[in-house]
Amino acid sequence: MASLSLKKLEKYFGAARILEDINLEITADEFVVFVGPSGCGKSTLLRCISGLEEISAGTLSIGGADVTKAPPSRRGIAMVFQTYALYPHMSVFDNMAYGLKIQGLSKKEITAKVEAAADKLQLTALLQRLPRQLSGGQRQRVAIGRAIVRDPKVFLFDEPLSNLDAALRVQTRLELATLKESLPNTTMIYVTHDQVEAMTLADRIVVLNGGRIEQIGTPLDLYERPNSLFVAEFIGSPKMNILTGERAAALDAAAVGVRPEHLTIGPSGQGWDGTVLRKECLGAETYLYVDIGAQAPLIVRMAGTSALDAGTPLGLLAKPENLRRFNKDGVAI
Repeated sequence: MASLSLKKLEKYFGAARILEDINLEITADEFVVFVGPSGCGKSTLLRCISGLEEISAGTLSIGGADVTKAPPSRRGIAMVFQTYALYPHMSVFDNMAYGLKIQGLSKKEITAKVEAAADKLQLTALLQRLPRQLSGGQRQRVAIGRAIVRDPKVFLFDEPLSNLDAALRVQTRLELATLKESLPNTTMIYVTHDQVEAMTLADRIVVLNGGRIEQIGTPLDLYERPNSLFVAEFIGSPKMNILTGERAAALDAAAVGVRPEHLTIGPSGQGWDGTVLRKECLGAETYLYVDIGAQAPLIVRMAGTSALDAGTPLGLLAKPENLRRFNKDGVAI
């Protein structure tokens, strides 16, 4: 296992600065997830760590060794891409074994490593199949297995589930969580735009915005205690409701945020008066979109189903401890 340290890391493409002043310490055996909007630099940061992109400034250390200028092969890293990148003419076994053959390992060592990885990933029965005979989820497991057999210091995952359908994403996400438990001494860094993947897999989440780190914390830290309006609106699905103007000023803030599940419904004349615009019933829960005259409707998350329909007047209430206040610069106060 290996720790990873980024100090004042920057990345330029020509005159454009893509990453700025990245400082991050990842301890050995952590599962860290990079999230952020498209173009925020999360995949570029992963590629800088892997060595696929040259670091323009700053340093990168893995296991205490400076690898800022080291080629990818000298960093002890294995990367899993969203496109699988399997050799179509090779069996699952040979795809997983290819890197080990290049390293010059014996057939006995290669077989032992491939079979052990296949067992962890439930691929044993598929070892003689070709990639075209596999489902998308199985192909992704083969790509992960190819990384496992190399026994790397650090695993890097670049949106590995983005090509899978919804059901397979859930299944493979559970398999990844199980894999992490079976490799307790392995450091993993994972890039995704998917909120559920980030919240369920991460020990810590790194939120990137415009090439800079906006906040680092556990999933619940970021969800319950965002340090900026950006994080408040980015983390969580549906996102946090934000109120500005007179309603925020009444609470001595430029903006006030409240999560959809922290809004409760009362009669008109209590709390913020509004009217139901739309109802979305999802079975286990219901979302109400309520117009209170703000810039956007407030979203209310309710357990189960609701008898409230569009046009129903109501009041929305929130406990003071569930409100998050922000100043004019979007910083939590």
